[in-house]
Amino acid sequence: MIKIGVCGALGKMGQEVCRAVNNAEDLELTAQIDITGGEGVYTSLETAFKEKKFDIIIDFTRPDVIFNNAKFCLEQGIKIVIGTTGLNDNQIDELKILSDKNKTGCMIVPNFSTGAVLMMMFARQAAKYFDNAEIIELHHNQKKDAPSGTAIKTARMMSEAKDTFMKGNCSETETIQGSRGGTSYSDIKIHSVRMPGYIASQEVIFGSSGQIFKIRHDSMDRTCYMDGVLRAVRHIFTANDFVYGLENIL
Repeated sequence: MIKIGVCGALGKMGQEVCRAVNNAEDLELTAQIDITGGEGVYTSLETAFKEKKFDIIIDFTRPDVIFNNAKFCLEQGIKIVIGTTGLNDNQIDELKILSDKNKTGCMIVPNFSTGAVLMMMFARQAAKYFDNAEIIELHHNQKKDAPSGTAIKTARMMSEAKDTFMKGNCSETETIQGSRGGTSYSDIKIHSVRMPGYIASQEVIFGSSGQIFKIRHDSMDRTCYMDGVLRAVRHIFTANDFVYGLENIL
């Protein structure tokens, strides 16, 4: 049995992860960790590991704590699957160095939905054929970071095709700052919407003279992420490597 600890266990994603782990025949939920505490719930990752000695942590916490959680795990030889977004490029690079140095598996996954991962892969392919593209991502209004990790990862994958996606754009002036969104890799504009009613949606818009091409994915229920979570756990347990993005193991 693979012994699992879940950080952020009382959050909406954390609760779904706990149910998925409990329903998996090859996994054992040995520790639930959440800052809010409660019966049978640890408030400290360090204390939980000292008492339970799990093999893998699945982290769905907050952008302001994930980096330190990940560093602790990798320094202690605990494999970690990271679903929390908000890590910047320098932090990701540092975690890769720690993972390689300590020979401890680490998997960072901006989106666990198979459909969302396929959307990113299709966007990377389409990027070869269009010179203009922008991304709109839409999430619930309790999401703390913007843009989403999925949007950042998508832009990064698309940027492999060319240096800019604003070919032919005129010089722009924003009368309201931020109207044109944030500029990411290869000048790809990312627009973040936060609204009650959404869970997670993303649309990638490509354009060229006379045509518009859109790729969109919508998540209506958090259960859609669980297959990807379990895939990540099983991969990192056996391969014990550093992986950024679920597309690398599909």
